[in-house]
Amino acid sequence: MKLKKQERRNEIKKEIEKNPFITDSDLSVLFSVSIQTIRLDRTHLNIPELRTRIKSVAKENYESIRSIEGNEIIGDVINVQPDKTATSIIRIDEESVFTKNKIARGHVLFAQANSLCVALIHKPVVLTRESNVAFIKTVKLNDTVRAEAQAIEITDKYYTIKVASYVKDTLVFNGTFKMYYISEDEQNG
Repeated sequence: MKLKKQERRNEIKKEIEKNPFITDSDLSVLFSVSIQTIRLDRTHLNIPELRTRIKSVAKENYESIRSIEGNEIIGDVINVQPDKTATSIIRIDEESVFTKNKIARGHVLFAQANSLCVALIHKPVVLTRESNVAFIKTVKLNDTVRAEAQAIEITDKYYTIKVASYVKDTLVFNGTFKMYYISEDEQNG
């Protein structure tokens, strides 16, 4: 059963508040209307497009990152709890895929995970010491990849961080990264 226009708009607003990273395409399926209708509804509700919503959230998170500049991070950091967890998303575009088959290049997924590990660590200098990664499922053009990083061990020189990357709820990549860091005292001494 289709909702009336105002009911649908109210429900769209609730869905976006619940998940600011939901796509217009997902909303169109959810409400059984065209993508154009979703765009018109979002415009009426003064809700910006997905890319703008992502950039807004990412900008807020970049302020709490010490180890890397925002423009050096591959993907958009949408959540960071320094030294604990971090999440980023990246939309796979034409530059991120092989021309022939439109499959994402592995180094894009690796770079997203690796730079997320650097962003998670609240130290002035962070470098990758080693990684053990697995590419689980194929990622394609226009997929949105959500990488979730969690620090699982912290020593006086290293962080060990687990990263799992998903397209929707499907695991596509995972890895363990050992990250070397330099403390404030070492950097200044």
